[in-house]
Amino acid sequence: MFSLKTYAPADAKAWDAVVRSSRNGNLLHRRSYMDYHADRFVDRSLLIERDNRLIAVLPASLQGKTVSSHGGLTYGGLIVTEALQAEAALTVFQMIGAHYRAQGVERLIYKAIPHVFHRYPAEEDLFALHWLGARLVRRDISSVIAMSNPLGYTTMRKRSIKRAGRHHMAMRTVSNVAAFHNLLSDVLRRHDAAPTHSMQELQLLRGRFPNEIVLYQAHHDEDLLAGVVAYDFGHIVHMQYMAASQHGRELGALDLLLDTLITTTYASKHYFSFGISTEREGRFLNGSLIAQKEHFGARGVVHDFYEWSL
Repeated sequence: MFSLKTYAPADAKAWDAVVRSSRNGNLLHRRSYMDYHADRFVDRSLLIERDNRLIAVLPASLQGKTVSSHGGLTYGGLIVTEALQAEAALTVFQMIGAHYRAQGVERLIYKAIPHVFHRYPAEEDLFALHWLGARLVRRDISSVIAMSNPLGYTTMRKRSIKRAGRHHMAMRTVSNVAAFHNLLSDVLRRHDAAPTHSMQELQLLRGRFPNEIVLYQAHHDEDLLAGVVAYDFGHIVHMQYMAASQHGRELGALDLLLDTLITTTYASKHYFSFGISTEREGRFLNGSLIAQKEHFGARGVVHDFYEWSL
């Protein structure tokens, strides 16, 4: 017998236990990560039990008559343990639809978790959405290296790394994100963009997850040339932010830093993720940005968004 209830702060410990033991959840879905910006969203997350045992959770937020999974996450969707199998998933999604429908919700925007972030196959949700008539409404493209059989770097990228190596840069991990965040903000400002996280938010999250969220920087003497914020999800590492100064770009500092992370620091991972290169809700591909990632041997993995009319 399945049952469903709305998340409450008292459920945080049980929620995080499901995420840790799930097939497809990661630190983004833990409440200590999600709740850093809880004041910006109306939470409508759900917990799913079978025979009084918690087997799945759904990060979700409400805006108007639309529920999203979740408005503050890059991807969300149903976080499942091994206990939820395909036929049961159909029942659970029917229950989810009925629950939100009874609250006056008219549609669910479902941000599917890309398969490379799954620790074990977990795409019962996509089948259930198709079965229930949901439609694909957005698709972003990310770039990922399969570390067990990498394609290798382009000749141009190899030359850049070799040239950068002659400048005797220091690679280090850094606790304080202020200098990097200022650099990142300056770089993004030229493209009329800004970091998703404020300096204070990024520092807060790094403090909450010091082993999983790590800032790596390339320096020449005390000059910050380039930096990367890496999210370590266990079998996969994701580059959340990357930036280089003008001098750093001239020296190839970011290339050398990424090469160190790929070939040494995270060499044992299954996947190395660079993140998306699409803008305007997937309608524009930033060709130069994705080419930079592809020069390291990364190739495409899609981030899909579904609309389920309730």
